[in-house]
Amino acid sequence: MIRTSPEVQSALDGGRPVVALESTVLAHGLPRPRNLEVGRALEDEVRGGGATPATVGIIAGEAKVGLSDAEVERMATADGVLKLSTRDLPVAVARGSDGATTVAATMWLARRAGVPVFATGGIGGVHRGEAHDVSADLTELGRTPMIVVCAGAKSILDLPATREGLETAGVLVVGWGTDEFPAFYSPRSGLPVDVRADGPEEVAALWRAQRELAIPGTLLLCVPPPPEQALDAAEIDAAIGRALRRAEGEGVRGKEVTPFLLRAVAEETGGRSLETNVALLRNNARVAASVAAALAP
Repeated sequence: MIRTSPEVQSALDGGRPVVALESTVLAHGLPRPRNLEVGRALEDEVRGGGATPATVGIIAGEAKVGLSDAEVERMATADGVLKLSTRDLPVAVARGSDGATTVAATMWLARRAGVPVFATGGIGGVHRGEAHDVSADLTELGRTPMIVVCAGAKSILDLPATREGLETAGVLVVGWGTDEFPAFYSPRSGLPVDVRADGPEEVAALWRAQRELAIPGTLLLCVPPPPEQALDAAEIDAAIGRALRRAEGEGVRGKEVTPFLLRAVAEETGGRSLETNVALLRNNARVAASVAAALAP
């Protein structure tokens, strides 16, 4: 049910580093035509770090680990591409649909293809507000053994509750050159990581120990956004507050909340949050490639 591209399979068979990339950023996370430009740039960043990129998605009902350039373009330009968490995968496969994979679904597919490292922007978590809205990302992070490279959780979320959720799920939260859990657009949240790592070899050592102990779940490597593109925490929090009020006023619910808020925050910041998002995505891809290289025999 899962098809790995010849390039990715060759790299895996040869023990060469591979980095998985999600496709939701192509179909739902970034505006057109920037989404296609960034999707290709992320693959270039991984290649530049000496690893093979494996963008994950569902094309016409076929689960693929390693999309071709034409399939990446299709994901970025086609209308009606589904947004898929893990539970949604069988629906897209059974009905022959195109689907973009979230963090949870990308992990599920990439791990089963044998890819140990995955680079994304920010993980999902506990949403703000009174409703008990928790992303399936937390469940997947707690049960799927992978190294997931991110900029923390998306700051549109309830970060303290999300950090607590990661602890409850047994996820090892590692700070890349930091003792503090990043807040996506800004480097500081006031929340601690479990341990700090200052280079890819330290991350690789932690991962090997985790695997030898057979501890389930993810090693979540949290990378602060590049300082030159990072936004002030108070400024971005105010923008998020305004975006949340817009979402509530327009009755936005379910899977549409996150992409709506990301667009609204970009508008509220005059596009600067979008540039930060792109910068951290590219930076995370570079870090992931270095970690994958450190794992290679």
